[in-house]
Amino acid sequence: MRYFKTSLLATIIIGLSSIAQAAELKMSHVRPQGTTIDEELKVFAQTVNESTNGNITIGIFAASALGDYTTVQERISVGAIDMATQPAATAADRKMQISSFPYLASNWEQASKLYGPDGIVRKTMEELYAEQEITMLAAYPVYFGGIALNTEAVSPGDPSVEKGIKVRVPGIKSFQLTGAALGYIPSPIPFSEAFTAVQTGVVDGVIGSGAEGYYASFRDVTKTYIAANTHFEVWYMIISNESLSGLDENDQQALKAAAKEFEATRWTVAEQDQENNEQKLADLGATIVKLSEDELTAMADKVKAEVWPEILNDLGEEWGQAILDQASQ
Repeated sequence: MRYFKTSLLATIIIGLSSIAQAAELKMSHVRPQGTTIDEELKVFAQTVNESTNGNITIGIFAASALGDYTTVQERISVGAIDMATQPAATAADRKMQISSFPYLASNWEQASKLYGPDGIVRKTMEELYAEQEITMLAAYPVYFGGIALNTEAVSPGDPSVEKGIKVRVPGIKSFQLTGAALGYIPSPIPFSEAFTAVQTGVVDGVIGSGAEGYYASFRDVTKTYIAANTHFEVWYMIISNESLSGLDENDQQALKAAAKEFEATRWTVAEQDQENNEQKLADLGATIVKLSEDELTAMADKVKAEVWPEILNDLGEEWGQAILDQASQ
């Protein structure tokens, strides 16, 4: 009888321990349900659930349902939201502009070198997140940025020509300066108001996203898409240090392993995904403007000469230049 009671007590303790280890995490992202990132995150969540024997359940909250990405990053840093896969919020730290530095990479091979697992930009972003009590689990390459217009393009490959076209840009200095350097009239407008601004003619287009983003959010007002390679867009899968430390050690390792696999898989499909989204815009009637290597080089050279010094001054010239020097090696 005594043995039975002891065994029963042990069973109850083990059961309660299992319950205590179970975690339900909330994952935010910026795109609508059914988009590529939404579907990929659902697969990731399933992988994590299976590899932790059901100990971790990840709920996916699409379309910024938990708040815009700046707010979400702030809430993750204090443990109010668990996870997100989204752009870096430069409002939290201006140095995070290094992630979207214009014309830092000119092709997918260079992008992989800079933003991949051993890349200098990826390592730098990991350190910057750590300063905010956030752990970066993965980098998610999205696309090379372009320009979407609700009108015809004007000398799209000649940055010396003033286009007379007003475009919405994010409230990030690098995008504002890049838009101006390429001959457009930049107008900082919150993302939530951007579609209406294009639709009503307040602006004539958008800079700051790429084919995937324009198809997801601006396809009904995009008549022209210019593949200008303005920047390389990377989102980051991040988790609150508080949420991560609350997991069992084995579950932490399983989560990190799934994130590593998630990132590796994305690098194998991202370039084709970009082409697919350009084709989707074309299928809806948009004119896709492909630029020559000489045109892209001219645009990059002008931005590097006019914009890079301004951004470096904003980031801290010594800090930023050290990263650019390593990136060019």
